[in-house]
Amino acid sequence: MTTNFVEELTWRGMLHDAMPGTEEHLLSGMQSAYVGIDPTADSLHIGHLVGVMMLRHFQLAGHKPYALIGGATGMIGDPSGKSTERNLLDEATLAHNQAAIKAQLSRFLDFNSGKDNSAVLVNNYDWMKDFSFLEFIRDVGKHITVNYMMAKDSVKKRLSAEAKEGMSFTEFTYQLVQGYDFLHLYREHNCTLQMGGSDQWGNITTGTELIRRIGGGKGFALTCPLITKADGTKFGKSEGGNIWLDSERTSPYKFYQYWLNTSDEDAEKYIKIFTFLPKEEIENLVNMHQDAPHLRVLQKRLADEVTVMVHSQEDLDNAVKASDILFGKSTSSDLKKLNEKTFLEVFEGVPQAEVSKEDIDNGLDMIGALAAKTGFLGSNGEARRELKQNSISVNKEKVKEDYIISTEDLINNKFVLLQRGKKNYFVLVIK
Repeated sequence: MTTNFVEELTWRGMLHDAMPGTEEHLLSGMQSAYVGIDPTADSLHIGHLVGVMMLRHFQLAGHKPYALIGGATGMIGDPSGKSTERNLLDEATLAHNQAAIKAQLSRFLDFNSGKDNSAVLVNNYDWMKDFSFLEFIRDVGKHITVNYMMAKDSVKKRLSAEAKEGMSFTEFTYQLVQGYDFLHLYREHNCTLQMGGSDQWGNITTGTELIRRIGGGKGFALTCPLITKADGTKFGKSEGGNIWLDSERTSPYKFYQYWLNTSDEDAEKYIKIFTFLPKEEIENLVNMHQDAPHLRVLQKRLADEVTVMVHSQEDLDNAVKASDILFGKSTSSDLKKLNEKTFLEVFEGVPQAEVSKEDIDNGLDMIGALAAKTGFLGSNGEARRELKQNSISVNKEKVKEDYIISTEDLINNKFVLLQRGKKNYFVLVIK
């Protein structure tokens, strides 16, 4: 039993363009579709998530999804949306990246249930590696004219006067290689639809053209909009680069923070695209948010849903606790539960001073901790005043002048958090 996939994508704002007849084709019974994934890293980043969500919705609608790892195309580089060529990868790196990406995709797609519409992972390197150049230009190249290839936007942009660099022959042939993938999957797996970002339309339609001219059949194309941010900055990037799905590359705390800090306008758009919440629930959340934007209901729910989906409930709980440390009522024991990496991320940019292990072993008095040994406050006199006014905390707990910092106060055996008032933090690093 299939449901209306195109309708689902449409209300979620995930449909940019579809070839005429696509919706009717999908409603006629279970079909197969694929999305290509670039394997240049051993993790997906959130820029890949839209394509993955499309495959998941496709499977939920009763269809069969194929995730195509571009092992061969990853060795060439897709000119779409890029102004320069990419680095080429060797076989061992590609194999490692493919295994890591499959593990991540398994959080979204059902590969193992044995159902008719179980997801399948394929790698175009498997069918391209033994294809000789002469065979390729004879069996594939002769069916597509240079005029047809030159008319594609991705080619036009790279050949325009504004382009800094020209386009290599290798990149020019990319659309033929991607088009052949579609033909191969059509022949071998009866795959009739290719999906991707709107910048892929030219490459996808080259595939439908090959299916028509060589396969004598009909292929379909469907694209989603390229995700943008309301302020014009690039979606999926932070100051530190990509937001990755791998927790070693981007910690669950930083991942959670990225979604939590979404603007109101973007949150309303993203909650439809990056969660599986039903329409009615999203509409309720949007109404609640409009009534009280300061509560950031949409951002919190978005961050919760995506963090659990990509990581786990435990990772979300830890990320929320870590976020509360800066903005909420947290305790010394909450601080001590943070691992070193998360602690440093939470207090990124907070001033630090080094204190010797010997000082802590012997017991560090508050005047020394605040002024004499660290310079957190300007003078011993200022330190005394602040302590008298009850505005100084050690690890989120208020202290008096007679408090002594000892090894009991250490977070991860190497940090102590000082605080003046609500917002002035200072980290002691024990060396």
